Amino acid sequence: MKTVAIIQARLGSTRLPSKVLRSLGGKTMLECVMQRLGDCKTIDQLVIATTTESADRELIEFCQQRQWNFHAGSENDVLSRYVEAAEKYDADQIVRITSDCPLIDPQIVDQTVDLMNSAPNIDYATNFHPCRTYPRGLDCEAMTRRTLSRMDRLAQSERYREHVTLYAYQNPKKFNIASLAGTVDWSHLRWTVDTEEDLQLASEIYRHFGDSTFDWKQIIEAYEIHPEWIEINRHCLQKIA
Repeated sequence: MKTVAIIQARLGSTRLPSKVLRSLGGKTMLECVMQRLGDCKTIDQLVIATTTESADRELIEFCQQRQWNFHAGSENDVLSRYVEAAEKYDADQIVRITSDCPLIDPQIVDQTVDLMNSAPNIDYATNFHPCRTYPRGLDCEAMTRRTLSRMDRLAQSERYREHVTLYAYQNPKKFNIASLAGTVDWSHLRWTVDTEEDLQLASEIYRHFGDSTFDWKQIIEAYEIHPEWIEINRHCLQKIA
C-alpha cells in the first residue's frame, strides 16, 4: 500500500497572499511543512497540489528547484486536483494536508493513518470531526483511493468540490468514518496561518525552539513560559467552509 501525502498549496490567499512562501524560522512556511511531514513514518511520498493559474507559476518553479513532486490542477475544484494527483503518483492511500499548517505534527499524522488502517472497513479518518480536540492547524485526514474516487463521483456542488472532504463528513451514512481525539481539549488554540497575526505566532514558536524538530506537546508546554502567545491571534476567526 502506497501512502501519499498531498499538500494543497497556492499563492492566491486573500487574507495573506503568498503566505506559503513567507519566511518562518529561516525557511519558507511550505518548506517547514514539508520538513515536518518528512518525519512521518506512515507516508511514502509527499506531493504538492497547486493550480494551473499563472499566479502559481512561481510555486511550481519553487517545487522544481527543490525536486519536489507536484501536480497542477484546477484552482477551485480542489477535489479534482486531489484525484488527479493521486492518480499521477499512484496512491493507494491519501493523506490530506493544507500548506498553511507549519506546526503539523508527524506523530498525529501517523496516528491518523494508523487509525484508518486499524480496520479494513474504514473509509476515512480524521482528527477534527465530529469533535475537534487538537489545536487548529494540526488537521489531518487520511482516506483510501476508493473513498477519494467515491467523493469525486458523488460530490457535485461547488462547495463540495472546493473543500475536498466536506461531502464525506456531511454524509456519514455513506462513509465509514473514524475519528482521532485527544484526552484534553486544546481546540481553542489556533496554529494555522491565515493572517499576519497567525504568522507572528508561528514565528514566535519557531524562534523559541530554534529548529523544526519540536512536537505539539512541547508547544503546549512552552505556553507556560509564554502565556502572551495566546493573545497574538486570539481574535482571528476561521473561514467557514
